[in-house]
Amino acid sequence: MPYDAILIPGGGVRAGGELPPWVTRRLDRALERADGAWLIALSAGTPHRPPPLDPSGFPILEARAAADYLAARVADPHRILIEAASYDTIGNAYFSRVFHAIPRGFRSALVITSEFHLPRTESIFRWIYGLEAPGAPCALDFESVPDDGFDPAMLRARAAKERAALAAVEDLRGRIRTFPDLHRWLFTAHGVYSAAPSPGPAADPHMY
Repeated sequence: MPYDAILIPGGGVRAGGELPPWVTRRLDRALERADGAWLIALSAGTPHRPPPLDPSGFPILEARAAADYLAARVADPHRILIEAASYDTIGNAYFSRVFHAIPRGFRSALVITSEFHLPRTESIFRWIYGLEAPGAPCALDFESVPDDGFDPAMLRARAAKERAALAAVEDLRGRIRTFPDLHRWLFTAHGVYSAAPSPGPAADPHMY
């Protein structure tokens, strides 16, 4: 089935713009599945550590590094889009919809992420893309790539964090049911995107 777009959530960028193997697996799968779809690299970076800098001292945005990776592997650079405003999975979904899916009228998209990240990613994207908003509805499919290569202890720790974060997301889904409410929460209560973060779990950027 051809898609209008393939969305690739971020997963970290290292010094010099190097991407970790779990991110390059997502990008490689996107290239395999492209079939004329727009390839959309998501994420500015992470709130957990400062961004790496280029030789001129400017931040290396993860989506920029991912777009460079895609373009170097014969993807048509005119079919690559960047979303470099988000710092977590909720941001990936919100900004990809606002910046690209709505303006371009996408009606179908495939989201590709790692196996360990898939349950939370699917919950978030179905929630945010399912809220009534301007533009055409965009149907989503999801696909995962293997977690091969992870240190087993690291993978267990990530899986535990994912379970806790998924529970927090499901709570939010039950409380935030409109696009205006999502915007209000994101920019007044979320610890990354609000000017004056509120205390408590809703402000914890590790949760989303």
